[in-house]
Amino acid sequence: MATTPSLSSSSPLPPVPAARSRLRAVDRDEVVTVADLLPPGATWLPAAPDAVPVLPGRPPMVGYLVLVPADRRPPFPRPASVPPGPADDDALIRVDPVRRTAEVDGRQLDLTYLEFELLAHLVAHPDRVHTRDHLVGTVWGYGHVGDGRTVDVHVARLRRKLGAGFRDAIRTVRRVGYKYVPPVRR
Repeated sequence: MATTPSLSSSSPLPPVPAARSRLRAVDRDEVVTVADLLPPGATWLPAAPDAVPVLPGRPPMVGYLVLVPADRRPPFPRPASVPPGPADDDALIRVDPVRRTAEVDGRQLDLTYLEFELLAHLVAHPDRVHTRDHLVGTVWGYGHVGDGRTVDVHVARLRRKLGAGFRDAIRTVRRVGYKYVPPVRR
């Protein structure tokens, strides 16, 4: 019976190669060598055709299963949602990424994992318009298969949990996406 090496070993991890774009368009005639895109020590297997999603009206996709040794770090570290820093004591909506808590005007919110990630991302970038595709890529990650409606549903749930007095802090930008506008004390 094979065993996997312990992740708590004291040997230092090898450095992560410079981040590369995970998705890129290729021409129909272009030959792509998958091995060139993998981190050192990784291997790949073609995914079964029924395991790759089919998007209506889009060309077929090709999928790969990438196997990375357990003693290696992932090739693309996921950035933290909110950079650690001093909390804004005046803010009516506060997100603490270390304790993974969010509160509105002193009231603790009961959020799901994705609701918390979405709120943390919006609060970290106030007054910035985020497209639905951008939010899917940053909050859900590139492995997510879905559309902008997923974002709409989560924003609606988040607004409900923020309550009537604060639901307007997440504004809809028609035909584009959403932006967070910090509420002000009245």
